Amino acid sequence: MSLTLAKYDNFLLKNVSTISSLESSLRSITWFLPGRFKDADLVSEALSALLNIISLYHDTLLTRIMKNDPQWRPILPTPLHSKYTRAWSDKDALYKWVARALELARYTQLLVEMVMRRKLSARARWRGIVLMETVKAILRFILLRITHRPLLSPPIPERDIDPASLPLSSIHSSPTLAPTTPSSSRPSTPDHFKNNRVPLQPSALMLAPPPGRADTSVEDYLLPKALTTTSVRPSLQLVKPLRSFQDWAAEIIYILRPLIYVAVLTKGKHKDRALMTAFALELLSRNLRRASPPSSAVERDEYARRDRDLVWYLLRGSVWDSYTRPKIESIAENIATKPVIGALSMIIKDWIPLIDEYYYYTAL
Repeated sequence: MSLTLAKYDNFLLKNVSTISSLESSLRSITWFLPGRFKDADLVSEALSALLNIISLYHDTLLTRIMKNDPQWRPILPTPLHSKYTRAWSDKDALYKWVARALELARYTQLLVEMVMRRKLSARARWRGIVLMETVKAILRFILLRITHRPLLSPPIPERDIDPASLPLSSIHSSPTLAPTTPSSSRPSTPDHFKNNRVPLQPSALMLAPPPGRADTSVEDYLLPKALTTTSVRPSLQLVKPLRSFQDWAAEIIYILRPLIYVAVLTKGKHKDRALMTAFALELLSRNLRRASPPSSAVERDEYARRDRDLVWYLLRGSVWDSYTRPKIESIAENIATKPVIGALSMIIKDWIPLIDEYYYYTAL
């Protein structure tokens, strides 16, 4: 098994740019599969889940390569989200595996629901959804117990490595095999660096100020490139710990909100009761949570993402049935005869029944 994994790793490293492009292309295809043939939605979601799981392994492999190669330097600064989540993954092994398990649950939850809908009764399917939400809530509480900080989504580092920037030394070695011995000879000087004693004559374009702009001072040029306090802050301090009872209550309510929503949805016949309960919990959590300081960019971005997720309530319950769906169907009908964008109408019509049938297409 280890030999097969090593061969796959070597194949990945030698074709990392091609595989990355293939992942993006296949992921785009999944948006057009629903409605094309029988069980196309199941095939589309299975392909999407498989791509996400493979991408998770690829990200882990690429990160391991970068850590083992002292010559590699990132072209762009590491995003603060990746810096924070990677620091926790390196510090605490339990955090790393729980965060990965939570992401795997998120990748496969819709696929599991589709299988349950085809194999089980409606009552058993909703029990399975409640069980999945219970497992996800437990995993989130474990992460909260480890970090004592607001949870980020996703809790693992996102891909921040350009495959084209991989050094050649990494491409010809696999992290699952013994590392190769570095060459003792010094690299040769590139030809365009050999004759560097002839001064470069400034051109008129270099001396003239940009058109339409006044002469820019050195301070104005350097100020956007200066390091901020967030850039030099220790990784684990990018998000401050929860301190007050109000902070803890806000985060606990936010974690329990999806589970309570599903539980109320399965008990009652009225979707509005579950929707209003979840929305009330959402607003309560939002009002209880602390105000992020200007220096905490990671926490502010997470809260901004949570605020944007309020739009998903337009795709649930009676709001979706009486308002959003008629609007979307009207738009699809109006653009159906338009050139070029008419194809978008067919995709919209194929996706509307999926929102009606499956919970995890618009899950909290």
